[in-house]
Amino acid sequence: MIELWGEAVRSIEERVKPANRDQWLRPIECLAIGEGRIRLRAPNRYHKEWFEDNFLPSILENLQERAQTSFAVEFEVPEESPMTAKPQEALGDSVREVAAWRPTPAGLDNRYTFETFVVGARNQFGHAAARMVAGSPGSKYNPLFLYGGVGLGKTHLLHAIGHEIHRQHPDWKITVVTCEQFVSHFIRSMMNQRKQPSSISLMEEFRSHYREKPDVLLVDDIQFLANKDSSQDEFFHTFNALHLAQKQIVLTCDKLPAELPGVEERLQSRFAWGLIAEIGHPDLETRVAIIKRKAEIERMALGDDVALAIATAVRSNVRELEGALLQLSARSSITGRSIDKEFAEEVLRDLVSATPQGFSIESIQREVATYFDIKLHDLKGPKRLQSVARPRMIAMYLARKLTGASFPEIGSRFGGKDHSTVISAVKKIERLVAEDSNLRSVVTTLESHLRQR
Repeated sequence: MIELWGEAVRSIEERVKPANRDQWLRPIECLAIGEGRIRLRAPNRYHKEWFEDNFLPSILENLQERAQTSFAVEFEVPEESPMTAKPQEALGDSVREVAAWRPTPAGLDNRYTFETFVVGARNQFGHAAARMVAGSPGSKYNPLFLYGGVGLGKTHLLHAIGHEIHRQHPDWKITVVTCEQFVSHFIRSMMNQRKQPSSISLMEEFRSHYREKPDVLLVDDIQFLANKDSSQDEFFHTFNALHLAQKQIVLTCDKLPAELPGVEERLQSRFAWGLIAEIGHPDLETRVAIIKRKAEIERMALGDDVALAIATAVRSNVRELEGALLQLSARSSITGRSIDKEFAEEVLRDLVSATPQGFSIESIQREVATYFDIKLHDLKGPKRLQSVARPRMIAMYLARKLTGASFPEIGSRFGGKDHSTVISAVKKIERLVAEDSNLRSVVTTLESHLRQR
């Protein structure tokens, strides 16, 4: 199977500039392919993120066409050694020593702690809520439901809660999982059980893993449950079992529980049982602080004027801020130029022109739904009627073009659709826009309306 990876990589090499091919493509190593997963190794986090943003979607598309199946991608970054959350200053030396060697629970990202989270006016309540839950897990703030747009810090707070609970309760079992992983684990267990009906129940093992063993369950991107009836039923019973046992549940999502399309009302109701907290877009001061903190973590020398230039140019989310910092670091490394204000503005000029500011996937969805006179939840839902399917593909195309969001991110905003579905929609509309003058006129009109907003 690994040969398929090599063939998929070679399929895009001729379209990649030699410098980028040698610098960013070839250092990525495929370790294994199987059971719907690909394991890759990147030399460092910058390589990983550059590769994910620039090459991975095209390679995955080619690979999945060859293998006739979809894959989830996992990365190993060898040079990033595990870190533990810094203990509070009030802790004694002996406790510090114990905390230093505690193994981090599987699945928790060591970068995401409360110490590395930058608090601002629009995420202050979410941060405070996360702190309260971490300090008193399983209490009245159960579940904690964190919601907001892509790349604003929900995942960071989810993992920070896990690290803090682990620091206070090192013997507790903390289970952290993406909703997509939960669904995949459930489907795999169910299918294997059917193949081995006489064996010890694999479904019982699955249910024990999520219902009996965890003291804390952290689930990222719960919107991926949309339109997956059996998985929703399984998660409903998992939620009930943990809540009844007063085990802490933390969920992240891209929207409020009541606004989740394709999710049963009984689940929406339970998601709202505890505390709901929004993570908003960072203001200018917070963006500057985030950039300075990220640069400090990455040991980058970054002047205040450069940080302000980045924060002024990139207004969307934390992930885009990190991407801008990555662009600066990468181009500085390739060209040998120092990162001063002039160099930053030159790089950011290209970045901003490629990604127009002021657009969001939500605003595009609303504009397309209004233009075609269809309901917003139908546009984001599973309906396949031509009157809905074509506008949905147009909305995905515009989302990719105007926001630069990744294919998985766009899919998550359309009811948890797979990234391959988004890729197919974008390519189809690109082809039709070139061939069909009527459709080209519609897309141009929509884009014009959005730019005038």
